Amino acid sequence: MKGSRNFAPKYDGVPKKKIVVIGGGFAGINLIRSLSGSKEFSITLVDKNNYNFFPPLIYQVATGYLEPSSISFPFRKLFRKKNVSFFNGELITVIPHENKVVLSTGELAYDHLVLATGTVPNYFGMDNIRTNAIPMKTIDDALNMRNTFLQRVERASRTEDESEKKKLLSVVIAGGGPTGVEVAGMFAEMKRSILPREYPELAHFMDIPNIYLVDGLETLLSPMSEQSQKYTLKSLTEMGVIIRLNTQVADFNGDCVSFKDGSSIDTHNLVWAAGVTGTEFPGIPETCYGRGRRLIVDGYSKVKGFSNIYAIGDIALVSSDAHYVNGHPQVAQVAMQQGVNLGLNLKNTLKNRPLAPFSYKDKGSMAIIGRNKAVADLSSKIQLKGFIAWLLWIFVHVMSLINYRNRVRTLFNWSGSYFTGDQSFRLIIRPQKEQQE
Repeated sequence: MKGSRNFAPKYDGVPKKKIVVIGGGFAGINLIRSLSGSKEFSITLVDKNNYNFFPPLIYQVATGYLEPSSISFPFRKLFRKKNVSFFNGELITVIPHENKVVLSTGELAYDHLVLATGTVPNYFGMDNIRTNAIPMKTIDDALNMRNTFLQRVERASRTEDESEKKKLLSVVIAGGGPTGVEVAGMFAEMKRSILPREYPELAHFMDIPNIYLVDGLETLLSPMSEQSQKYTLKSLTEMGVIIRLNTQVADFNGDCVSFKDGSSIDTHNLVWAAGVTGTEFPGIPETCYGRGRRLIVDGYSKVKGFSNIYAIGDIALVSSDAHYVNGHPQVAQVAMQQGVNLGLNLKNTLKNRPLAPFSYKDKGSMAIIGRNKAVADLSSKIQLKGFIAWLLWIFVHVMSLINYRNRVRTLFNWSGSYFTGDQSFRLIIRPQKEQQE
């Protein structure tokens, strides 16, 4: 079959262990980095994109504060001159009894298969929302949101229909987690500092509240401390965001967001940040999936019922941790730590050493709200808010980017935006035609 890769490279005359990693996010990248210096392994990374990207800053690409290359980096450049190869394609099916995966672009044999695909938006079975809402999960989503929002602001600047103008400019953000809070804060900043200067014809709309953040729970940032929740609610309200808690979206037809309490908001813009779910892999039995369609794994990341198939990151549901009976939080730190832990265990397996069960070390959580405003829960006793938390958020996110080039570029862009109150990436770019190779 075209694209097959079944050869067995050797090290000191012994065939290398072939490790196929599906997904180049936090989990996959940290696993590969932990193994990249081990000559006993031949690693193939499979991803539908040819680049790694940093999901926590997707919303800044979506709102035009960063360019895509600030938070992304090509896989081939990242891993060149190492025992790692890249295979561009999507997983179609797993054939466990043959130790083989079928991809959209070929086939790969493996000794160990690692599933690290992450999650997809959860629309809770609402097809209209799947069709009409704006998701916030990938670089493609971010660019689509940027283009869509800018095009609608341009339309609003031309139309004389006041009702249509209101729909084009109103934004509903579903989901009161970090992504929803950060998107709401960013839109509020744009409305205050950018839109009035660049769209004077819309000046009379700038004082009308039209940014809504809705969530079905009683608080924003539900996993964080009460202090952080209250500060976030107060800050966003002061920035002009309308907060609606205990409110669940029921439908969205592209013109109106309907809620389960019978109320509605007329708008063309629904940003969906209300949850994620796993994906099912053909070839992996239904009995292997747990809550949120996550793959059930043991403390060593092995998928239930398999000895050489692993799952790490957001897609993995660790069944052995009594502290997280519903699974670990689907955040970057969990994925990164699981990747490193699995890398260690694969080395230990090869050398017949004892394996180390995964144990999550919670390093805290944080969210940015706006200029000089953020919250950070470093522990149950240490919570920061305001300017100090904002500085910490910037430092952590800059240092978490994959290489120095991305760190320097992002910090430079943020510095420019901070001192000027502006940014220059509000470009509407839509390819006329996609060509498939």
